[in-house]
Amino acid sequence: MRKLFATLALSVTLVGALSGEAPAQDRRLEAGVEAPVRTDLTPEQRMARRFPQAVRAGFLIGLPLLDVRDRTLGRVEQVVRDGAGQVTLVVRRSGWFDAGQPVGVPIETVAILARQIALLDIPRDAFLASPEWRDTGAARVAENETLRIAITRR
Repeated sequence: MRKLFATLALSVTLVGALSGEAPAQDRRLEAGVEAPVRTDLTPEQRMARRFPQAVRAGFLIGLPLLDVRDRTLGRVEQVVRDGAGQVTLVVRRSGWFDAGQPVGVPIETVAILARQIALLDIPRDAFLASPEWRDTGAARVAENETLRIAITRR
């Protein structure tokens, strides 16, 4: 009986794959539509739902920041903590016509995606339009300090 169900499930999966049907998430990404952000949750609550894991701060430096369509927005230059204890990733924007200004990205709005960082809660346009990050007394996080960051997959 188990073999029958396993065979049936496998055949349904193969038929869908061979017919060219894309899952709903893939169709949304192909259309260039970003997932809606739940506004009833705080960034900290959304991060807690994404299974935050421990990571050394030095591991994040140099990683590319990707948008929902896997386009590189920039690279993490440093990790800082403000007076309230909020951790921010300072990302130097990259692009064809961009001068490479640094932008502050709260750690609650991103997630680790293998050896990359995925921007989840900030749309690409909002990131590109964000003001330049200015060092206003935020302390640099030591490279060997352990932080918590959400994880994701695509």
